[in-house]
Amino acid sequence: MSAVLQVPPAPSETAVAHFAARLAFETDCSDVATDIGAGVGGWALIDTRSQESWDQGHVPGAIHLPTREIQARAATVVPAGLPVVTYCWGPGCNGATRAALEFARLGHPVKEMLGGFEYWTREGLPVETAEGTSRRAVDPLVAPRGVACAC
Repeated sequence: MSAVLQVPPAPSETAVAHFAARLAFETDCSDVATDIGAGVGGWALIDTRSQESWDQGHVPGAIHLPTREIQARAATVVPAGLPVVTYCWGPGCNGATRAALEFARLGHPVKEMLGGFEYWTREGLPVETAEGTSRRAVDPLVAPRGVACAC
């Protein structure tokens, strides 16, 4: 018996609803970088990590607002109702999920950036620190030389 098909796949209409819902809640580093690079606005990128983590590097243009400070400070740094994209360290951290929940409670449309800062840097995207902006080498497991996901 197939290990993959031991639990049958959902019917197509159920799958459509599930995957459409996921896309309503998630975006990825590539889409965020595309919008930033093209100067597309209308949303705010929120780095939910600690001050020490922010200082080590962050996505250029991100707003630093640690999760524990969202309730107290969000209204002073993010206009009411503005869509928000949250990120934290990476897939092993639920900080962006917690932050997204806080923003949703405040009435913001919100998405999480899949992969977080870990995948942002692994994809060789720009990183900003007090010393300026730089790019780290692309991790070949994330983006093999000459090959793009193109999804």
